[in-house]
Amino acid sequence: MDSLQAARYPFLSGSAQYAEENSADVVSLMSSPSYESARKRGLERVLSAISQHKVSDVSLLQEYDRLMEILSYPYARMIVSCINDRFLTKRYALAEASRMNDLLSNDRGSEIAVAEELEVRSTVSTDGMMSMHFSDYLRFSHVMRAVEWKLINTDLKGGFVRLSPDKFDRLLQNALQERIESELPLNVPDEFRRALRADTDRVGMVLSETKMKLSPTGGEGMKQDYLPPCIKAILASAQNGVNLSHSARFALVSYLNALGLTYEQIIGLFAQSPDFDESKSSYQIKHITGEERGGEGYTPPECSTMKTNGICFDPDNLCATINHPLSYYRIKSGNTLKREEDV
Repeated sequence: MDSLQAARYPFLSGSAQYAEENSADVVSLMSSPSYESARKRGLERVLSAISQHKVSDVSLLQEYDRLMEILSYPYARMIVSCINDRFLTKRYALAEASRMNDLLSNDRGSEIAVAEELEVRSTVSTDGMMSMHFSDYLRFSHVMRAVEWKLINTDLKGGFVRLSPDKFDRLLQNALQERIESELPLNVPDEFRRALRADTDRVGMVLSETKMKLSPTGGEGMKQDYLPPCIKAILASAQNGVNLSHSARFALVSYLNALGLTYEQIIGLFAQSPDFDESKSSYQIKHITGEERGGEGYTPPECSTMKTNGICFDPDNLCATINHPLSYYRIKSGNTLKREEDV
């Protein structure tokens, strides 16, 4: 494989082969002074993913630079795996996928190679248009909400959807993001975790600071005056001993968890109910917040879902301008920063 292509798209199987041909192995990557540049670049990949949503650019003019770029990719993945945080994993996967999209826009010759690596069935026409099998198209376009991405609005012929290169690349971005998220966390050996400790500690600190800034409460704790009418109503019902529906309980707990409340704080609110059942509430809360599963909690439902489930209560004028209950809290509190999962 061409070394430039291998460095630009380090997730390609040919990139790993290129590293092996240059006698680079993971043990040396973790400890050898010769690969310090790769380790620094790997850390940079993760930090820029957190702060910029994209992997920053570097010069790839020299063969040495290209090898370091290739090796930085597995190093970055090990950092993310050691931390094993859903927010970080999703943001890192998005950053790597967005970088690939940007590169492909100026490198049309690599699109088919990337598609093959991602197991996306595709072809390129003589007129420059790309084609993707409709089943792959459906798989990677379902997150695109614009009407133009609906299958009925595409040019479908012989089981393949004809696409402009830009749209094709955008779907490959989704494919790579999904691939990376499914692959992480890796099983990182203990000796590698020890070697990564300084870098994982640094990433962990930056991650905590970023989460604090992006929190709807800005790290200041929940203030009930900022809660949207729907959450206020559900919370009042819970505290008055009303038997909540599954959708209402899920919305309330996931919302409080997204605000940064701990398990103890959430169950404390439920404990105000006259018929509080600690064992039952504990199980449900831990499941929704992810504590029982050892992962991140579920994302609170959007306003449209709240309406569908019949738990959109007493909407006010502000409710008419938003599409997610978390946005209500941010606007009321003056903290208008948004997490990409919320909208």
